[in-house]
Amino acid sequence: MALPAGVLRRVALRTFLLQATWNYERQQGLGWAWCLQPVLQHLYPRGETRTARLAEHTAYFNTQPTLASVALGAAAGLEEERATGTGVDAETMARAKGVLGSALAALGDRLFWFTLRPFAACFGLLFAARGSWIGAALLWASYNAVHLPMRVQGVSWGYRAGPAVLAHGLRSALDRMISRLSVVGSMLVGVLTAMLLVPGGQPREVTFQVLLIAGLVLGLLTAARARPTPSQWALGLGALTVASAWLR
Repeated sequence: MALPAGVLRRVALRTFLLQATWNYERQQGLGWAWCLQPVLQHLYPRGETRTARLAEHTAYFNTQPTLASVALGAAAGLEEERATGTGVDAETMARAKGVLGSALAALGDRLFWFTLRPFAACFGLLFAARGSWIGAALLWASYNAVHLPMRVQGVSWGYRAGPAVLAHGLRSALDRMISRLSVVGSMLVGVLTAMLLVPGGQPREVTFQVLLIAGLVLGLLTAARARPTPSQWALGLGALTVASAWLR
């Protein structure tokens, strides 16, 4: 039997609240189970069986939030097989979730956090630097032009391809997107830097140029490392505030 499109659509819509119950013990586990609940309700008419399956899915799970929809689609397909008695058991399901979660996290972090987010920020800043509100709208639109289709369609992709979804062309397609966005993003950084250094054809003072270059170098070094902790963010913002007050 095939899951109705409406059930998959409800799963996709629920992914927007995947991290609403994020916690240090299970991370996305509770949100994952809630997202998959429409599938379990459709497949298991007996309440006790459905409750047992739902409890299994509250176990630890974590991945990149947008691409979690792909893993949810694959899990929905496995649950569909499991409901007929010919599919995987609980241990195999947990193993499939773990493998998919790790693979999608590595791929999704590269695409969304390290490529698309800086690209959208630079795109918006090109207009915001000139005092236009359109920059904020373009930042939002350019990010969500990629994020929203993947979050909504990812459930269908995972459901059709199953646990091997990354081997069916999705990984190579996302790798190509990362490569192209990186090239265009580098061009935008160059244009934005030129706009900040020479606004209106007049070069800025040396102090500003040095601070801009230092900021770019610091940003590149930070991007190559793990994300800063809240304490590091606080210390960095404090240092920036002191430096700004001193330069005034």
